[in-house]
Amino acid sequence: MTATAPRAGEAVTPRVLRRTLTVLVVSQALGGAGMAAGITVGALLAEDLLGSTGLAGLPAALFTAGAALGAAVIGRVSQRRGRRPGLALGHGAAALGSAGVVAGAAWQWAWLLLASLFVYGAGTATGLLARYAGADLAPPERRGRATGTVLLATTLGAVAGPNLVGPTGTLAHAWGVPRLAGPFLLASAAYAAAALVLLLWLRPDPLLLSRAAPPQEPVAAAAPGSGRFTPGVVTGATVMITAQLVMIAVMTMTPVHMAAHGHGAQAVGLVIALHVGAMFLPSPLSGLLADRFGRLPVAAASGAVLLGAGLFAGLAPPGGVLWPACALVVLGVGWNLALVSSTALVTDAAPAKSRASVQGLVDVGMSLAGATGGMASGLVVAGGGYPLLAVAAGTLALAVIPAVAARGRGAGSGGDAGAGSGVGSNTA
Repeated sequence: MTATAPRAGEAVTPRVLRRTLTVLVVSQALGGAGMAAGITVGALLAEDLLGSTGLAGLPAALFTAGAALGAAVIGRVSQRRGRRPGLALGHGAAALGSAGVVAGAAWQWAWLLLASLFVYGAGTATGLLARYAGADLAPPERRGRATGTVLLATTLGAVAGPNLVGPTGTLAHAWGVPRLAGPFLLASAAYAAAALVLLLWLRPDPLLLSRAAPPQEPVAAAAPGSGRFTPGVVTGATVMITAQLVMIAVMTMTPVHMAAHGHGAQAVGLVIALHVGAMFLPSPLSGLLADRFGRLPVAAASGAVLLGAGLFAGLAPPGGVLWPACALVVLGVGWNLALVSSTALVTDAAPAKSRASVQGLVDVGMSLAGATGGMASGLVVAGGGYPLLAVAAGTLALAVIPAVAARGRGAGSGGDAGAGSGVGSNTA
C-alpha cells in the first residue's frame, strides 16, 4: 500500500475539499454500520456466551482497547504515509475482526470471540480518526464544521445498523449462526466496503496535500520547553477522554439493564440507534458553535449535558422504552459537543510537523478511557446497580470537563476560538 504524493502545483481548492469530504462521507456511512454492531449486541453476546452479567462490559472494554492500539498504529501510518493508507488499514482490520466474531459465536469459542472483538475495535478508531482528515484541508475558522460534516456521515450507517438487528439475526440463524452475531455479518461487509472506497478514491491524500500547500495560519512561536503536547492539546485530550469514559460506561450497560426488565433485542436496537444518531447527528451544529463561540465554552457545556444524561438514565423508570431512549439521546448529544470541540482544540494546538501522530495518541487515550468505562461498568452494575453507574458517570463529567475548560481558558491554552473570530491564538 503506497501513498500518493500531491502533484506539483496542486492546491487546496474548494473542489478538492468537496471531493475529499464526499469520499470521507461515503466511507463513514459504511463504517458507521459496522461500528453499530458492537454497541448494539456486543454486551448481550458476551453475557450469553460467558453466562455472567459482571462480564457483560468485557466486549466494550476489548473493542475500545483494540481501538486504542488501532489509533496508535493508524496515527503512525498516517503520519508517515498519509490518511488514505492509514484509514483503509483500520477498516480492513475491523472487517477481519467482525468475521472472527461471527466465527467465534458460531463455534462457541469464547477465546476467538474475545480476540476478534479486540481486532474489531480498529473500526471504531478509524471512524473517529477520519474526523481529523476532514479538518486537514479546512481553514482554521471552519475546522469545527469540517469535523462535524465527517462525523455526521457516520449517522447514516450507525442508525441503520441497530435497526437491522432483526433481519441480520434472521439471516445469521438461517446460516446456523447465533442471532446476536447477525449484526457482525453486516459489519464485516460494511467495513470491507469502506476500506475499498478510501483506497480507490481518497486522492489526493488530504494530509499530504495539507503539508504541501502554503500554511493557512501564522505559526506561533513555541513556548520554552514546549513539545508535541501543548496546553491546548492537553486540554482537548482531557475533555475528550472524560466524555468517552462517561459515554461508554452508561451506553454499554443500558442494553443489559433493558434486557433485565423484559425488553427484547429489537427494542434495545431502537434505543441504541437513537443514541448513536444523537452521537453524530448534531455534529454540524456542534462544529458551528465551536467555530463561532469558541472551543472551550462548548466543551464546558458538554459537561452539564452529560450530567443531565446520567441523572435522566439513573432516575428514569425502567419499564418503558421512552425514558431510556431519551436518556441515551441526551448522552449522545453531550458526547458530541465534547468530541467536536476537543477535536478542534487538538487540531488547532498540535504542531503541524507531528499533527497526525499527536491526534492518534490522543485517540489512544480516548480509547483506553472507553475500555476502562466498559469494563468497570459491568462491575459497578453487578455491585450497585445501573442507577448508581449512570448518576456517578454524569457527576464525573460535570466535575472534570467544565473545570478543565475553565483552566484552559485561564492558562490561555491554544486552540480556543473566540466568538466571531473562529480561530485561536495558539496554533503551535
